[in-house]
Amino acid sequence: YPVAGTQLSINNKIMSETKSLVCAIGSESTSLSDDDIRRELKGLLDSLGTKEDVLLLPPDFTRFHSQSGKVTQMITDYYGYTGGGDKKNHDNVPTVTILPTLGTHAPMTQEQIKIMYGDELAAKEPNPFVVHDWRNDVETIGHVPSEMVREATRGMVDKPWPAQLNKLVWEKRNKEKTVVFSIGQVVPHEVMGMANFNKNMFVGAGGLEAINLSHFIGAVYGMENMMGRAENPLRSILNHASENFLGELELWYILTVIGANEKGELEMKGLFIGNDIQCYTKACELSLKVNFTMLDRSPKKMVVYLDEDEFHSTWLGNKAIYRTRMAIADEGELIILGPGIRKFGEDGQVDVLIRKYGYIGTPNIMKAMEENEDLKDSLGTVAHLIHGSSEGRFSITYCPGHLSQEEIVSVGFKYAPLSDMSKKYDVGSLLDGWHQDPETGEEFFFIKNPALGLWAVPSRFD
Repeated sequence: YPVAGTQLSINNKIMSETKSLVCAIGSESTSLSDDDIRRELKGLLDSLGTKEDVLLLPPDFTRFHSQSGKVTQMITDYYGYTGGGDKKNHDNVPTVTILPTLGTHAPMTQEQIKIMYGDELAAKEPNPFVVHDWRNDVETIGHVPSEMVREATRGMVDKPWPAQLNKLVWEKRNKEKTVVFSIGQVVPHEVMGMANFNKNMFVGAGGLEAINLSHFIGAVYGMENMMGRAENPLRSILNHASENFLGELELWYILTVIGANEKGELEMKGLFIGNDIQCYTKACELSLKVNFTMLDRSPKKMVVYLDEDEFHSTWLGNKAIYRTRMAIADEGELIILGPGIRKFGEDGQVDVLIRKYGYIGTPNIMKAMEENEDLKDSLGTVAHLIHGSSEGRFSITYCPGHLSQEEIVSVGFKYAPLSDMSKKYDVGSLLDGWHQDPETGEEFFFIKNPALGLWAVPSRFD
């Protein structure tokens, strides 16, 4: 891709008339500065002309490292809604609404908003932030044909997939001087293969029925067949929905690729902006170079740390399992250090189901689903319980900060005290990669943030 400072762009006339890839910059060695990012955003925003209504759809705090908070602030600065932006816009400040795309996650706290989006946005009155209610505040805008669902689930489900959106998003269609920005990070993902693009719309800002069925489709198709693959049956379903149902929105995708430098510091490696699938495809190509680690051998022991501020549930923390399962050796051990883990589900009803059924492996979960209406009505939870099981191939030891040994063992994991394991594995000094226990000589592989990548060995990824 072009280096920072070079923009893959097209003139305003063409941009306004056609589907466009406006920006595609970055590489494995690139480190985009704030000035680089701001310049590319300004090129887009200048081309769009005056706006009276701006809706931003960034991720929640669980995607803090995506730098979407920074991008959101730069856009609100440009429009004069917050300080430090393009002064010419300060006389015509649009209405700005920010809808974090929670999906099934818990709402952001005020402190999280402040950390991710800055003091000025957090203190704005009236409050620009709106909480997405995935159970109630959505509208079904169309259906993807049942044959696509049937193919994706290998015949297990034969019904249309409902494309659902938050009502506030859908209200923006066919409105003059109104624009929607979908912002987020492209990275390997357990349900979608690669995160973001229209997932941010139909899952992040989607509804109960659509989210449940999409997660179930991903689980049935097989996590190992999905992760790290931009093209898969579930993505085809979402692409169909985008192409057929979102045309009435002026919608722009702003996608980042984040990676670590040699010091382990996170930086933006790529920025991709467009209003069709091209920007996503380009972002996926770079993400697989930056965020995918192919190991030459399978670790017998992997140690994964979950940031205390970012991961509060096993619903989120099980990324430690998803992102490493194609790397860890048979009969190996995965140790998860989770100082912030205090619950199982992000949603209260889901938490109850996880506690009731546990991570007991695909055959047992599928049998339980057939026999119990509460699981039939929560296919997303079924998918999560499938994803969170090692299927007996390796052991999973959770070291939570706020759940008891009894609670952890009751859902099918092993337990170890966080205090003991934190002394043994000093996350403050460990870098991602291979290490050796100084006392036992045992080799282990350490990962500081599983949300930022995917690890595998050739035999399992192929």
